[in-house]
Amino acid sequence: MVTPAAHREAAAHLQSVYEMSERRACRVLGTDRASVRYRATRPDDGVLRDRLKALAQERRRFGYRRLHVMLRREGHAVNKKRVQRIYREERLTVRRRGGRKRAMGTRRPLEIPLVANQRWSLDFVSDQLTDGRRFRILTVIDNCTRECLGLVADTSLSGARVARELDVIIQQRGRPETIVSDNGTELTSNAILSWADDAAVGWHYIAPGKPQQNGFNESFNGRLRDELLNETLFRSLPHARLVLDAWRRDYNETRPHSKLGWLTPEAYAKALTGHIGRPAARVDGCADRPLATPANHGSDQPRTLVMAG
Repeated sequence: MVTPAAHREAAAHLQSVYEMSERRACRVLGTDRASVRYRATRPDDGVLRDRLKALAQERRRFGYRRLHVMLRREGHAVNKKRVQRIYREERLTVRRRGGRKRAMGTRRPLEIPLVANQRWSLDFVSDQLTDGRRFRILTVIDNCTRECLGLVADTSLSGARVARELDVIIQQRGRPETIVSDNGTELTSNAILSWADDAAVGWHYIAPGKPQQNGFNESFNGRLRDELLNETLFRSLPHARLVLDAWRRDYNETRPHSKLGWLTPEAYAKALTGHIGRPAARVDGCADRPLATPANHGSDQPRTLVMAG
């Protein structure tokens, strides 16, 4: 017995079963009478508990820290420890899904860009419809603001299609300095290499078998799969596109991001630049062109063509 609640329960048992006085029961247990007599004066948290359960049901893969941010946004004056207590009492803990074993060793953290549009990253995620047909999703991330710039779903995504989607994003947001991707056939195609030359965008390919060099996008893909793809059944490709677009807006505008001080990516971008949607200005002291790894500094288009073979 190490908690006051356990002492109170034991003292009540001694008094009821062995007909001991309160004084003698406390002496036997070695506890203070004031602790046994204490009655909690905790205010009723029924409204908060109900709202937390509703949020946890709506955001099934959110932990108590992110739910605490959501509650504070709604005007609940509650600290994190109280949310954690209720979260545990209601058994809302998120179950961890099993993952593959990862090699242990020394790793160098990725350089974080200082302004928006300094570095984007691309990757693909695959899923299937309820009828068994497979489809792929192109994910485009701004590594500075962590905004999801695009979620493009289709049964086939060629290099030419990727180039067209990048043109659409650039028209809305501005041109990036560098794009980081893996060595997939779509991203090393002549269509992408020609597009990068014409758009004057530096393209950096990570080392083969080193997905950690594209860690920003890999982390986002994990959130996408955990919070949406594993939780949703897609009836058709139009349905998948509709759900993905709604989730992208929610991710950028509503979902708190732990690496941004619990701000949303959109709020962080506004605080950083003051005018989202336009190319961010360079700042003094910023690296000229940070890449995913220290190798191949200053990657330009001729270098990219050589790396792609």
